[in-house]
Amino acid sequence: MFKRILLASDGSEHAMRAAEKASFIAKVDEKAKVTIVYVIDGATSKTDVLSEGSKEAIEEKRKRRLQNTEEVLAKNEIPYEIEVLRGEPGPSIVKYANENSYDLVVIGSRGLNTFQEMVLGSVSHKVAKRVHCPVMIVK
Repeated sequence: MFKRILLASDGSEHAMRAAEKASFIAKVDEKAKVTIVYVIDGATSKTDVLSEGSKEAIEEKRKRRLQNTEEVLAKNEIPYEIEVLRGEPGPSIVKYANENSYDLVVIGSRGLNTFQEMVLGSVSHKVAKRVHCPVMIVK
């Protein structure tokens, strides 16, 4: 049913729960494959450069952010690949998902308060509104 699953991850606790759900769904079909998408926005990039310094240290820090997500998929024997995108997370995930015809997008909820969500909109909310396939938001 869901053969091509896009899993948005930033290494957060919400993303870990999303990885567990994506694994559970992928187990249903032996041909299912998960693509982990990690988006580097301008603020993250600047912070990484200022805190880490070298390009190698930055790359290592980004790999560590996704390590737990990879472990969940590997433990469940789910084939996966990683795509690193640059840009604003919401629009980048939407564009990538729509251009690559995924069957399902799985993304963690951020839990923003009502005022912040009304003014800014959360990444998961933006993705759910604009992606052309089903979206599962995991709390």
